[in-house]
Amino acid sequence: MSNVKEKNENIMGTMGITNLIMKMSLPLMISMLIQALYNIVDSMFVARVSETALTAVSLAFPLQNLLIAFGVGTGVGMASYLSRKLGENDTETATKAAGNGITLAVITWILFAVLGLTIVKPFMSLFTDDVELLNLSTGYSEIVMVLSLFMLISMMNERILQGTGDSFSSMVSQMTGAITNIILDPVFIFTFEMGVNGAAIATVIGQAVSCSVSLFFVLRNKYINVKPHHLKLSRRMVSSIYAVGAPTIITNSIGTIMTGAMNAILIGFSTTAVSIFSVYFKLQSFVFMPIFGLSSGMVPIIAYNYGARKKERMMATIKIGTLIAVLIMVLGTLVFNLFPNALLSLFSATEEMYRLGVPALKTISFCFVFAAISIGLGSSFQATGYGMGTMIVSIARQLLVLIPVAYVLSKMIGINGVWLSFIVAEGIGLIVSIVLYIKVYDSRIKPIGEKEVFSE
Repeated sequence: MSNVKEKNENIMGTMGITNLIMKMSLPLMISMLIQALYNIVDSMFVARVSETALTAVSLAFPLQNLLIAFGVGTGVGMASYLSRKLGENDTETATKAAGNGITLAVITWILFAVLGLTIVKPFMSLFTDDVELLNLSTGYSEIVMVLSLFMLISMMNERILQGTGDSFSSMVSQMTGAITNIILDPVFIFTFEMGVNGAAIATVIGQAVSCSVSLFFVLRNKYINVKPHHLKLSRRMVSSIYAVGAPTIITNSIGTIMTGAMNAILIGFSTTAVSIFSVYFKLQSFVFMPIFGLSSGMVPIIAYNYGARKKERMMATIKIGTLIAVLIMVLGTLVFNLFPNALLSLFSATEEMYRLGVPALKTISFCFVFAAISIGLGSSFQATGYGMGTMIVSIARQLLVLIPVAYVLSKMIGINGVWLSFIVAEGIGLIVSIVLYIKVYDSRIKPIGEKEVFSE
């Protein structure tokens, strides 16, 4: 009878951990790499329009990041809850969580569509009074926010797939959207001569394609079968989703505050400095996106085994996943230090961009390993329902340390002080992550009495 149960159980509870992490995370890492490639290619095309166009997209990033924060946070909360319920063999509640997540994605779209039509221009006016720059950044942001429904539904569908262990379908969905975007970027930017607005339209079309593909896979998922009645919101379930999701939203929203504050500090040096900050974010995404894909693969594994009370599988996932993250970040640090000129050349860099950008890339990259360990440990926060931990780490790193240190060091030693502040912030963030992980382990993981012995 036990053999029958094992055969019917989700692979997250039975497969060897190393192989399982690779099966769950590798597709997500590949899709994240494609997404990072899109981010870089998109900026490369925009940079060919003008440096002003690149700066406009940089100024639009905080609002775009806020939108993504709500989508990701709601999706993370839903997926964590869904995976735990699957681990408890409660399929109906897991399916209800998926349906509620889709409804919450639609509500989020309505909110941001209204914001896109009302606050964008006043927000951009806080950073510049240059008419061309203001118009370009406003137009891009309005298109992305008002037409964000496809992105939000797509993100929710992909989290549903990841939460049930189907990371391959999630990868296909993300890749098709990103590749569509890459293909359409030059068409709308140059062929149709739409410039920055063309980049925004290409982005929305790519999101629509991704949304369609992800919906197709969700409807065919073997673990859940979402019906119209599952879309009706349950107050208790929404509360459970946002117990993890709200801190994640706040965590990612802090990135909006951080980016806006850093832009304000850097524009005091030059608009080129703002562009370099944007270029850095595009380039570092090629290193961080695979780590986020790895983390996204780890969370449902840890959550499922938390629900199934399999402590040793949880611990092995955290240890092996964190080690893989560190190895990737070491490689990223080497690339940023050995080839900074080549990386900047991708963005039609001027002499001024090379002068400021080379030391920026070299310096900031030394924080990568610290970040890898924090992200690896942070997977256990989301998976066990302690989303507050991720928020605390982010607040400590980005608000309490990064912005003040960047401001102080910029006054003391100039623009290079801004880049040094990233190392200080990630170091403090790592310390906070370790302290919180010990708390999570002692209160949520250690008490589990699972004695299962498994083989790699």
